[in-house]
Amino acid sequence: MPADPETPWSLALRSITQPSDGNHQGSVFGGVIMSMIDQASYVEARRHGVHRWLTVAIEKIEFQAPVWMGDMVTCWTRVSRFGTTSVTVEVRVEAERFTTGDAINVTTATVTMVATNAAGKPIPFRSPPSMPIAASGPKPH
Repeated sequence: MPADPETPWSLALRSITQPSDGNHQGSVFGGVIMSMIDQASYVEARRHGVHRWLTVAIEKIEFQAPVWMGDMVTCWTRVSRFGTTSVTVEVRVEAERFTTGDAINVTTATVTMVATNAAGKPIPFRSPPSMPIAASGPKPH
């Protein structure tokens, strides 16, 4: 079932690029950005079901601009389609330039995530949580 096209974007992930993310030309490896897209998709999927989520497909990623060392990268997400066991997540990646603070559109991607049980079999994502939920807060002594 398609989601509402007016669904607002949610902040899913934000990170400052590090020297280990870069290549010899001072830009960030595309694979680092692809990993961030995958992580952001998980964050969005997890909002819709407390399960193990697997990435089953990522549509074409085409970079419109490089990400430079020191830029802050932000991944915005929203669901574009709800299935029975899956959600299709749109991811928008922006880079805030270290030198100017300007926000630059880097790329977009569409990622299909599937909820699974402990055996890796697809399950309805609207089912009760399949992951143990740890109690929050400090434990008494």
